[in-house]
Amino acid sequence: MEADRISDTELPPSRGRTRSRTRASTNSTEEHVDVSDSRRKARRTDEPRRLFSLGKALKHPLADYGFLLGAVSLLLIIGLVMVLSASTIVSFDGTGSAYTLFLRQLMFAGLGIVAMLFLSRMPVKFFRRMAPILLVIAFLALLLVFVPGIGVEVNGQRNWINLGGPFRLQPSEFAKFALIVWSADLIAKRRQSVDGWRSLLIPLAPVAGAMIMLILFEGDLGTTLVMMPAVAAILLIAGAPLRLFAWMGAGILSMIAFMSITTPYRLQRFATWLDPAADPDGAGWQVIHGQYALATGGWWGVGLGASREKWGFLPEAQTDFILAVIGEELGLVGTLSVLVLFAIVAYVIWQIAKKAETDFIQLATVGVGIWIVAQALINVGAVLGALPITGLPLPLVSYGGSSLTFTMMAIGMLLAFARSQPAATEFLAERKATKKKGRSRRRRPKSEGVEAQGSGRSRGSRRPRRRSTAETSKGRQ
Repeated sequence: MEADRISDTELPPSRGRTRSRTRASTNSTEEHVDVSDSRRKARRTDEPRRLFSLGKALKHPLADYGFLLGAVSLLLIIGLVMVLSASTIVSFDGTGSAYTLFLRQLMFAGLGIVAMLFLSRMPVKFFRRMAPILLVIAFLALLLVFVPGIGVEVNGQRNWINLGGPFRLQPSEFAKFALIVWSADLIAKRRQSVDGWRSLLIPLAPVAGAMIMLILFEGDLGTTLVMMPAVAAILLIAGAPLRLFAWMGAGILSMIAFMSITTPYRLQRFATWLDPAADPDGAGWQVIHGQYALATGGWWGVGLGASREKWGFLPEAQTDFILAVIGEELGLVGTLSVLVLFAIVAYVIWQIAKKAETDFIQLATVGVGIWIVAQALINVGAVLGALPITGLPLPLVSYGGSSLTFTMMAIGMLLAFARSQPAATEFLAERKATKKKGRSRRRRPKSEGVEAQGSGRSRGSRRPRRRSTAETSKGRQ
């Protein structure tokens, strides 16, 4: 027998009604479809999307945090690359491997990154609690330099502690960080209770003076030239009168003149700064060859790794005069790029100090900013011949584990200050709340689906009824 074709009219009344209802509902939905949303989406997709907007980035609640971290990261990467390029000859000559100095710098960079990220997550009260402890550790480390067998003398300066093997620690670099944090905490506590600026100087001046004298006895004049402006900037922000800075400036100049006259190699450096060509094969050799490196670089440089001055012609190419190697290999464009990154760091630090909610944050930020900017200016000025050579490294770029590690610790503190801003705190709290909501939403459907599935099995699910033999025979007929 041929199978009977069942039309829609022959269906049971319940099935016909359901089909007519579904068709009516689909027709009604098709009639009331709003095309405006699709047109808007099409217009949005047609419009070009900006990958980066500087205006929006500057208005972001974490703008100071992001720009400071980005500029510091770029300087660190440039420094590692240039240390690898500038130190290969000296490293191979001294250790038999071209990568020894680079691997040491890479190790200290890793330690600095860990310390920076750790301190960036700390609350502001953590730094205030640690201020006196940091000061005590700094004094003990500066005194250990004078202990025979522990202190090490390098290039006429006894300012290193022997850590075993080729590793050494420079306590004066840590003293910068400790003195700035302690001074900011001290002034923030006593700013409202002191009668005048003279009473404010009673605890600060003796402690800072004792630390600076210890560093001068070690022979490190360059570090004191950075510490004194940092402390002076903290006092200026605290409201000290200008005549105090006139006396401090006169005292600093007198001290520099005295130490330059009484120390032969410093006097020679000062004379070389005035006329490097007077002794081109002696004291003026480093300054002249540093200028040669900058001059031969041109606009785009001779190429990364192709420096000729690092082949024994330029002393301390990987430390004090690494900017000269950058200018030779990367040209004026590379040199200006490094200077622009330092300008960005200085601008962001100024913004953090400007937005500070407490005196401690403002004073500590200004102190660290003067430290980094002053040291960079002194180094750049020495390479260009505008300032005498002091032996200060370029922050975050030059070879030197102590300078790199403690500078990144100070930057970690600034990052913590940037995260503590009211707008940043509110943004981080909202982002944390949205993440929690997203996790809870992801977990809910799974549990609800399991419950619905279990209830469906228990209540609504029934096994299909088996047909009897009589029903099957009727259907076949």
